This record gives sequence, C-alpha cells and structure tokens, in this order.
Amino acid sequence: MDRRGFIRTSSLASGYFLIPGFLKPLENLRPGEGQKNIVIIQLSGGNDWLNTIVPYKNELYYKKRPKIGLKEDKLILLEKDLAFNNSLAVLKQFYDSGEMAIVNNVGYPNPDRSHFRSMDIWHTASSSNEFLHTGWLGRYLDNDCKNSYEGIEVDNYLSLALKGKKLNGLAVKNIKQLYNELKVPYFNDIAQAAKSDVLNEDNQGYLYKTLLETSSSVDYIYEKNKIVNNTFEYPNSELGKQLKDIANFIASGISTKVYYVSMGGFDTHAAQLDRQNNLLDQYAKAVSAFIVNLKGLNKWDDTTVFTFSEFGRRVEENASAGTDHGTAGNVFLFGKNLKKKGIVNELPDLENLDDGDLKYHVDFRSIYKNILEDWLQADANKIISANVNPFKVI
Repeated sequence: MDRRGFIRTSSLASGYFLIPGFLKPLENLRPGEGQKNIVIIQLSGGNDWLNTIVPYKNELYYKKRPKIGLKEDKLILLEKDLAFNNSLAVLKQFYDSGEMAIVNNVGYPNPDRSHFRSMDIWHTASSSNEFLHTGWLGRYLDNDCKNSYEGIEVDNYLSLALKGKKLNGLAVKNIKQLYNELKVPYFNDIAQAAKSDVLNEDNQGYLYKTLLETSSSVDYIYEKNKIVNNTFEYPNSELGKQLKDIANFIASGISTKVYYVSMGGFDTHAAQLDRQNNLLDQYAKAVSAFIVNLKGLNKWDDTTVFTFSEFGRRVEENASAGTDHGTAGNVFLFGKNLKKKGIVNELPDLENLDDGDLKYHVDFRSIYKNILEDWLQADANKIISANVNPFKVI
C-alpha cells in the first residue's frame, strides 16, 4: 500500500495520532484578540422539537399527543403561542435578554429519516440526493484556515462535519490524559529514535514523524491550558465537561475558531417524557453554565453557540408513548450579536403536514451560510454550493 492509501485507511492515521501534525504550528502562534468563535452542539438521535418548543395553544398538538403532550403547567411561556419545555428553564434568562434565537421549521427538501444519512446531509451540507465526502466545516478549514487546530471536536473521534480535503479538524477528548499517555517510556523511546533517524516517506516513517510531532505539540497545548485558572462550576454531565474544556481552550488564547460537541440519546421511540426531559435539563444547564462562564472570562461577545439535531420527530405520538423519526424541527442560536432574537419566524403548521411530518420552511444550509459569511467572515458560496434563500439570524 502506498503512503497516501495508508493514511486514508489506517485507524491510527485517521484518529488518535492525526492530532499532532496539525497542532505543531501552534507553537509559533500569538493568541489573537477579538477572535470570533462558533460552538456547535449536535443533539444526536433526532430531538423531538415539538416537546422542546411547544405550541401549547394549538389543539391539534394535544389531539395528536394525548399521552405525551405537555400541559401549560409544565411549560415556560414565551411569545407567539409557543413555550419552553420546563427542562429548559435556565435558558429563559438568555431568551429574555435577547441572547437567544429560536428558528422554527428548519430542514431540507426530500428529507431522509435515516439517522446516518440525515446526519451526513447536515454534516456535509449536501442535497438529499448528493453524496459528499467533506464536511461544511472541513471545507471552511480548507478555504479559510491554515491549520487544522482551528477546528476542534471535544471527542475521541472526528465528525464528518470537520473533515476537509486538505485539512481535518482535531478530535481531542482529554488533553491531560493524552499528555500523560505520551510520557510513558515506550512512546518516549520511539520519539527519541525518530529524532535521530532520517524519516522515510513510508508508513513507518509517517507514524514516527506523527508521533514525534504529537509529543511536541501536546506538550505545548498542555502547558498552555495549565495556565488557565477557570474554577467556574459546571454540571457533572458529559456535555458540561465538554463545554468547560471548550471554555478553557477559549480562555487559553489558542486560535481555534470552531468547536464541536455531540450529545446523544435523543432517539426517543418509547417512554419519551422522562428521558427527553432529563436530556434537555442536562443540555440547558450545561449551556447556561458555559455562557455565564464566558461572560466572566470576557469572551462571550466573541462567541456564538449553535444547536441542531439531524431531524425532528413525527407529529403524532406512537403506541409506546414515544415519537418516531420525522423531518423538520428547530435550531437554537445564542450570542450577543444576534440580528434576530426570540422566536424569529412562523410557528409549526400542524394542519398542513407532509405525510404526518412538519414541512420545512428554512433550509438549514441558509443558516450555515449565515454563520460562515456574517460570523466567520468566509465566502460561503465557495463552501456550500446550494442555492438557498438567505436567512439571517447573526
């Protein structure tokens, strides 16, 4: 196998050990001031948006959901006859202060109800009949960035969204753990041997070079993060830990522009109420802590948070007190620089459905283009080719 084929297929090259070559340039960087950051939170599994942002004055909502429809005493009223699920209570402060935007009826033409295919569509910003191998954020890295560290996913594995043709983002789950693992004698010996040998352009030479760069780059990132004294308390949840890591990265001054995290468990086919409410509670408390923390760090003005799921759920509940895969849903945006705030567009139409599903009115790619053009200052048309109607929130 040639080196290019090895890099493409090797689990080492595509995962854990791909980090260092992209982190190496960090050693010569000076942290910038006023850099714009986008933090993307993926709700994996297909969140039931109708029980998240609830049309509580619509009789059809309760008719189609006699078991799981949320009554008014379980809601936090907003405007336009919509309400928060009670589990989102801590987010109301940002809604009231104009730091939250809720977009209804977001989706794409000819939707796919498969988790994997629909997530691929959201990750790549493709049409439903188009198959792309690079993510929308990966193409942003290709077009507008010099180094892959400018996109970080706080996980062990990198999502398709952050994979480009020339550059991939970084998957970094725990920088301290990675630092400690690279200090064991085995890796130190290999790194020292790599320094003394002329590295060939073969598979072994590639891995040795990658490991050598890992050791150097992780030292830098670890030392950079070590000087951050962020004692702000986050919820003891996986998302809380991930968002605190992102807050620390932002506070450390590394020049990363895109941060990505995923939260799973939203595929609620049965016994949905308690399960979804618990997940939304975890989400809301983690996001709230993150925003308050960034305000204290004087980094909130330069940060936008975007939340999406691969699809919504069907309007009608199923026989198991749950909901099945649907199509359109909501997205959330948080930030100090929103052009549109609160409920920014029309309510879900429960009378005019598409085979039992909500019809989309806002193409998700128009929101991506808004983020790229108006927040990250990129040429969105070079990154997303789809001709979609503009939709400006930021």
